[in-house]
Amino acid sequence: MAFYYRQEYCTGCKTCQVACKDVNDLPIGILFRRVRKFETGKYPKPGKYNFAETCNHCATPACVAACPTGSFYMDLDDGTIQQNTALCNGCKKCMTDCPYGIPKYFEKYNKVAKCNACIEWRKEGEVPACVGTCPMRALEFGDMDELLAKHKDETLVKDLPILPDSKRTNPNTLIKPRACALEKDYREHVIV
Repeated sequence: MAFYYRQEYCTGCKTCQVACKDVNDLPIGILFRRVRKFETGKYPKPGKYNFAETCNHCATPACVAACPTGSFYMDLDDGTIQQNTALCNGCKKCMTDCPYGIPKYFEKYNKVAKCNACIEWRKEGEVPACVGTCPMRALEFGDMDELLAKHKDETLVKDLPILPDSKRTNPNTLIKPRACALEKDYREHVIV
């Protein structure tokens, strides 16, 4: 299974981020899906784009390889990366090894957790909360081969200058990028 992200449709509204936070009842300061904003170029040709990041449910997941207790594992039915939180000892090795910085530490429980692609919702025939709530329909979730076939006429990438090299973990995320998102000269726009 994979996420498809049509970046040109993303307005940066953060509805996906809020839906994920709500569904997972996440505390302040922890996000399983996060929308970031970037700027490129300069006057008279500036660019801007958003990036909605979450777990890529990688084919070669660094979090699974790093976890000494077997808490993180690949679901054999759909290939997503799931977790048995009871096995987590809070060592944070998954956090250190994930090049995307996706697993988050919950100090209150001394546990680490991350996006599970709303597996319980999907068992009931629903899509992940982030996908279902996106008002611009910039996100999709489905079988990787089916997504590739559906979007075969689009330029799809797994690598952007803001991301680590995909060869390390082979992320199951397809991105239809905005042209400016491919520019190497970028700045993250952070509102404080």
